[in-house]
Amino acid sequence: MLIRMSDAAQLDPEDRKIITLARSARARNGVAEGAAVRDETGRTYVAGTVALDSLQLSAVRTAVAMAVASGAKSLEAAAVVTDAETATDEDRAAVRDLGGAGTPILLAGIDGTLRASLSV
Repeated sequence: MLIRMSDAAQLDPEDRKIITLARSARARNGVAEGAAVRDETGRTYVAGTVALDSLQLSAVRTAVAMAVASGAKSLEAAAVVTDAETATDEDRAAVRDLGGAGTPILLAGIDGTLRASLSV
């Protein structure tokens, strides 16, 4: 589902926060993508793309893995700051596995502007 600019102004402050955190991770680490997820208790996990010779993970999958490793039982939302037009099937699956089918992925451009809220 695409978000109109008027809808973006109505964005929940907690969703705005994870977009900001994702954008910061991307900029701070100089990576292709930044992501943040919010668990069922409101804790956030922030990550960037992992691009090692032996390990390749998107920012979303890294953030989900961090949440799982920290004991999260579910997700409320995920955000990714990227040049990509949409989230990959693998990213959607990771969010769905922990958060369930109703968990949104907020897709933002590198300037932090919300472009879409995607269903997993």
